[in-house]
Amino acid sequence: MAISLSSTSPSAAPPGTKSAAQIRAARRSRVLTWIRVLSPIGVLALWQLGSALGVLPQDKLPAPSLIAEAGWEKLQSGELTDAIVASTERVAIGLGLGVVIGIGLGVIVGLSRLSDAIIDPNMQAIRALPLFGLIPLFILWFGIEETPKILLVALGAIFPLYLNTSAAIRQIDPKLRENAKVLGFGRLQTIRELVIPSAMPQILVGLRQSLAIAWLSLIVAEQIAATSGLGYLINNARDFLRTDVVFFGLIIYAALGLITDAIVRALERYTTRYQRTN
Repeated sequence: MAISLSSTSPSAAPPGTKSAAQIRAARRSRVLTWIRVLSPIGVLALWQLGSALGVLPQDKLPAPSLIAEAGWEKLQSGELTDAIVASTERVAIGLGLGVVIGIGLGVIVGLSRLSDAIIDPNMQAIRALPLFGLIPLFILWFGIEETPKILLVALGAIFPLYLNTSAAIRQIDPKLRENAKVLGFGRLQTIRELVIPSAMPQILVGLRQSLAIAWLSLIVAEQIAATSGLGYLINNARDFLRTDVVFFGLIIYAALGLITDAIVRALERYTTRYQRTN
């Protein structure tokens, strides 16, 4: 009578269980996550301690508690809400213009070598101009109302989208375009159903970069005789030597930038989900 013995390797894990390496990797990931969370808290604690001991001068670097109190004061007075609404509106309009112009020019340049030869040198020359240097010219052209502020934001947002879109289109496999011609696609249909979807991951990278530059451009733009917005709030605080309010305004700028970046990252994950499943 034959008895079959099934031998199991001692190193093989039963189905459905994690190996020792996977457990260590998961534990390390959790530790790193906690470090990322606790690191800023530790910096704030040291900052507060340094302020309490008098190591950090309050007029130069106010304590986090004082900055929080200043922010609460502005929130209760309604100034913070009005400033956020005004600044967000400028960024939204400026970014919208930048998206349309940047992607539009990127598509034109990416599809045509002649357009590349005509448009790209001029775009690179404009890209080299500093935003601060354009403020006097924009004031002369458009005055001191909302138009120059929005256009400065749009100008900053155009170039990452333009560069990423044109580069992504140039990298599309020529065989795909040939297949589109064989299938009888017209030029607009090719752009809509082949070019834009193929370039979308890199366009979204450009959008994330444009968002960051849009908020940076807004700081510059709101130096132009602003009567509302976060830039006005910061400039007004500077005139009254309110360093705590200046710090709080900068923190709000950073927070808004992080929030909008998170939204675009979520959109990026959603639109490129098919690539991760393949």
